[in-house]
Amino acid sequence: MMREEKKWLKFRIVTLLVFFLVLFIALITRAFQLQVLSGQTLKTLATKQHVKTLQIQPERGIIFDRNGEKLAASVMADSVCADPSKIRNPQDAADKVAPLLGLDRQTMIKKISNTKNFCWLARRISPEQARRVEDLNVEGVFLIKEPKRFYPNGELAGHLLGFVGLDSTGLEGLELKYENYLKGVPETLAWVRDAKGKKLQPQIDKAAEQASSYHLILTIDSRIQHLVETQLKEAVTDKGAKGGYAIVMDPKTGEILALANQPSFDPNFFTSGGPATGKNKAITDNYDPGSTFKPFLVAAALEEKTVKETDRIFCEKGNYVIANKVIHEAQRKRHGYLTVREIIKYSSNIGSAKIAERVGGGKFYSYITKFGFGSKTGIDLNGEAAGLLRPHQSWTRVDLTRIAFGQGISITPIQLITALSALANDGVLMKPYVIKGIVDRKGQIIKEFRPTMVRKVVSPATAKRIASIMTDVVGAEDGTGKRARIENVNVAGKTGTSQKFDFARHVYSSERVRTSFMGFFPSEAPQIAIIVVLDEPQRDKWGGVASAPVFKNIGEQILNSFKTNIRDQHQIEEKGIVPKKEILQLVSTPPALPWQGGMENEPQEAMMPDFRGLTIRDALRKAKGKSIEIKVLGNGWAVAQEPMPGVPLSTFRSCTITFQTGQ
Repeated sequence: MMREEKKWLKFRIVTLLVFFLVLFIALITRAFQLQVLSGQTLKTLATKQHVKTLQIQPERGIIFDRNGEKLAASVMADSVCADPSKIRNPQDAADKVAPLLGLDRQTMIKKISNTKNFCWLARRISPEQARRVEDLNVEGVFLIKEPKRFYPNGELAGHLLGFVGLDSTGLEGLELKYENYLKGVPETLAWVRDAKGKKLQPQIDKAAEQASSYHLILTIDSRIQHLVETQLKEAVTDKGAKGGYAIVMDPKTGEILALANQPSFDPNFFTSGGPATGKNKAITDNYDPGSTFKPFLVAAALEEKTVKETDRIFCEKGNYVIANKVIHEAQRKRHGYLTVREIIKYSSNIGSAKIAERVGGGKFYSYITKFGFGSKTGIDLNGEAAGLLRPHQSWTRVDLTRIAFGQGISITPIQLITALSALANDGVLMKPYVIKGIVDRKGQIIKEFRPTMVRKVVSPATAKRIASIMTDVVGAEDGTGKRARIENVNVAGKTGTSQKFDFARHVYSSERVRTSFMGFFPSEAPQIAIIVVLDEPQRDKWGGVASAPVFKNIGEQILNSFKTNIRDQHQIEEKGIVPKKEILQLVSTPPALPWQGGMENEPQEAMMPDFRGLTIRDALRKAKGKSIEIKVLGNGWAVAQEPMPGVPLSTFRSCTITFQTGQ
């Protein structure tokens, strides 16, 4: 009996040991599964249950013009959020909050009821709305500060700057192109819940501080930009045009000083116009250049020595038949023999066609591509078009002669001014650009962009001969560009009127045209290049009548308001982003720029604005906005002011401004 009991006891002990061993192995296996195999999944589920996160968008970097003027900045605005778990009565909350925010009551109730932890109610509301929401003190409804993009100059350079969406993401223009620099890393706001679901103190992830946004400094001069936009808008309105574009470039460096489109738009309200309104047509539109293409033809002919300036070419008395196609002169003019110089001066289509025949399709095509037509310029903006240029092997004789005066080839405005600048720059083509530098928030340089030579197109001698020929276009009493003449300055220019192709009738339209003028000055030592294009003007449908005066007005005001010796180069200082010598500066010394003491985003003391370069009307409007009394001396454009810009408004509330005309 004792033996059996011992045997049974031994069996039970062994059984228990096996049970515990199996249990231990099961626990180890389960622990391995939970900790290793499913660890990350379970951790994610736990985080979702106990931690609620919200990404707060950071302040985007500031966009400055070349003189330190803010073109795009960020201001902090309140957004309204809700924690539905804290709202006991959604109907009551909606009754109180919805009217203040202009929301539909039922929509707000639905949004709160269908969300567990967090939802947006309204983004970036006004300070008054924020105060009233805060005064309500509704449980579960709270405010969060978010950066709101602000363009202090409204429509100024809108197509160039672009705009951002509600999530602070760039959607067009420079805001999109330089998104990776302008937009920093979002802050993460996290609420941790305990086992009972109670929210603990929110925690902010500071990783964003290690990757903050950067600032852009443009080549654009906001004063010239304002001037160009004003003149272009007036011309579009006066001529009843569909729209237009104008570009101002430094031909020696490729820096874009102004780039304007009409119709304009205000990036502060981009949703009202839609993305199509923000299209930068100065770099995206293809169009036939018309007679503005002729100087490039003659440059090729002179470079190849197929013609001389003094060569006399018979212009067929206004009708030149090629393969049963008739080429006419503009305005039905009937020229006989003209020199090469006169062909440009009078803008003869037939003379240009005969020069092209001497050059030949292959050579002409080679120079067209060397001047940059048919390919993108590489400007640092999104959406640039390459134009349309068919291979010369497919050209007929008719194609060759028509391309000679700008039909059958499509270009972009940025291509045209870049090619024009090559003629002004001793035959050297430069790459156009709008960004001077990228700096961090301490003012340290991250990237600096310098002039880039693309290629040598023609010799300096040829470029100077073309400049001399183009000077006759403006300077001579019978030149087609005489309305672009600027007193005491030699201007080299060329008019153009390009017909739009009517695809329904398969002919070029005489009603729908683009009028243009391109030029640079002083012609003997070029410093400024400008093109002006008006799209479908209803009055004065010739480039010399519609567009040339716009060039004249812009050029006169630049010379009147700025120093003419603008060849001094400058670099971005190592200690900040202030240029050592501005390429363009007003007659008076510009004030110290606001970030010289650092790049912090603290509110600046109200300062006396810069009125120089403005018209009387614009100066009055700007002064009224800041409650400043001004005294006007003279007329025209502001050239001096007392006190100078940058003086605290707490010291001065009046300003005497001196205006001068372009005489």
